[in-house]
Amino acid sequence: MRLRSPPEKVFEYFASYRSPQREVLMTPADLMRAVVPVFPPSESHLVRDGYLIGERSPGHLCCSPSDFFMLFDVNNDGLISFKEYIFFVTLLSIPESSFSVAFKMFDVNNNGEITKEEFKKVMALMRTHHRQGVHHRDGLRTGLKVNDSVENGGLLEYFFGEDGKGCLKLDKFVQFLRDLHDEMLKLEFAHYDYKSRKTISAKDFALSMVASADMSHLGKLLERVDDLNDNPCFKEMRITFEDFKNFANLRKKLFPFSLALFSFGEVNGLLTKDDFQRAASHVCGISLSDNVVEIVFHLFDTNQDGNLSADEFIRVLHKRERDIGQPVETGMLGLLSSCWNRKQNISPSQLFSG
Repeated sequence: MRLRSPPEKVFEYFASYRSPQREVLMTPADLMRAVVPVFPPSESHLVRDGYLIGERSPGHLCCSPSDFFMLFDVNNDGLISFKEYIFFVTLLSIPESSFSVAFKMFDVNNNGEITKEEFKKVMALMRTHHRQGVHHRDGLRTGLKVNDSVENGGLLEYFFGEDGKGCLKLDKFVQFLRDLHDEMLKLEFAHYDYKSRKTISAKDFALSMVASADMSHLGKLLERVDDLNDNPCFKEMRITFEDFKNFANLRKKLFPFSLALFSFGEVNGLLTKDDFQRAASHVCGISLSDNVVEIVFHLFDTNQDGNLSADEFIRVLHKRERDIGQPVETGMLGLLSSCWNRKQNISPSQLFSG
């Protein structure tokens, strides 16, 4: 639904709050579920997240109030409007390097800061590379009340002050992007930490990993997820937020990590758990716990011979990053995407080979 529906419909589907004025609004947890594919937590009774008008709400997940989102919540209601939603999904799709380039292009004085109007130009440019940013209609959809244009919404007051005359520095915005991604990760972890134990089960971590898998592979992966309950070691295993965050950081370094995995595999003829941890540590500077590696190999060691099926693993992680970014098929992004799609039947190891 996230990839095929107009953003107004996605917003309506996941938004859980209606104001007395009938404005449709999101909580931060709603925003996370609208952006990040998630399964219902294994310890809950929920069937799915989101619902259509006229359907019964599937339930409420208890996430702590988000201090991060309150920083720029000008009316202190803790809710996110449609125009803010478009801002957030655009921001979440932007690699730091891409925004830095655009930011510097509009920094005409080369002083490391831009004005409100310059920032709006940067955001307009970024939206042209994001599917929902391109296809939105300023919320002009039946039953969806929007006060004004998306172009004037979001974080402008937070960045530029109430009078809009302040300037935004690049380093402040890049830090904001990092904090935004961290907050979304905390909300995703809280989604699976249904009983507020500060840890999640091995099954929930596995669900978070495969939630973005292609439908043609998802059924097989979910069978492996269910098999975790049959293994006493996995049944008692818990994943901490640090484990969860480290694995998320690994996804951001997927290209060098992929090269390392396939190099290890080609040299040694197989890819063991030690190889996997060494690649993450030596190449990406990320320490993965033994628990995380055990779960990864349970899901992606298809023959159960101690050798990771790296192609399938990389494909699932790549799809998650791509689905969240939702790039438009134009320019360099489109070129890279079309290259990937044309080679879906070729292993990632061949993609990275000379």
